[in-house]
Amino acid sequence: MSRHSFCGSASPPVITLYDSPGTRAQTWVPNIWRIRFILNYKRLRYRTVWVEFPDVEATLRSIGAPPSAIRADGKPIYCLPVIVDPTRNPKAPQILSNTNTIAEYLESCYPARPVFPEGSRALQTLFVHYIQEVLAKPLLPIMVPLTHDRLPERTQTHFHGTSRETTPIPHPLPPGPQREQAWGIVKAQFDSLAIILDKNTGDGDGIVVQGHQVSYADFALCAMLLWIEQMAPHDGWSRVRDWNGGRWAKLRHKCKDYMDVL
Repeated sequence: MSRHSFCGSASPPVITLYDSPGTRAQTWVPNIWRIRFILNYKRLRYRTVWVEFPDVEATLRSIGAPPSAIRADGKPIYCLPVIVDPTRNPKAPQILSNTNTIAEYLESCYPARPVFPEGSRALQTLFVHYIQEVLAKPLLPIMVPLTHDRLPERTQTHFHGTSRETTPIPHPLPPGPQREQAWGIVKAQFDSLAIILDKNTGDGDGIVVQGHQVSYADFALCAMLLWIEQMAPHDGWSRVRDWNGGRWAKLRHKCKDYMDVL
């Protein structure tokens, strides 16, 4: 990728992005895709370190990464993405976890090619919250078991552990009315979002959230589309790409230049 100016050093840093693979070295987690989109869009140099789910906590503790969240009982939660950025001090690099924290850091430290155009941060944050809490919810009963079946065997075993904290993985919905009803609920959410985005038609292209130029909100939505495409290419993406006049395939095309996996 091309070189880009950055804060705090005289030569380009090599950021490390910690990611979790599917059955091969393939990024698929929506929250991690959001960070990869930002890195690619800002033309930052980086490399990927692949970590399977059973190794995430031990790996992150070993590099001194902060927990992504803290449970109500005080127990730290370690999950991906995590980045390590040696820009300001190679001997004491910045180590960040939590998707929102990383996105804010990258935007502040590398302001060129902003993913939050001036004055849009609050509205984009609200849009991303909508994607996570409203649009994605009906996808979970469909996508979680399909995703599980496409993960490395060792990761599947991890999720079927005997710990009381382990959430059982539901079985994939069988072909038939139950599956079609589930996809119908998903489509209703996409239809509602399409109506909202259509308000940009006339003073925008009607595809991206900001009207013409892709932004963080588009990356968050496209990350979810890529999750569907990669983990349910036949029963999922083959449906979604044609909904709403092909709008979601058009959004994917808008973001395709920022899908490199380095």
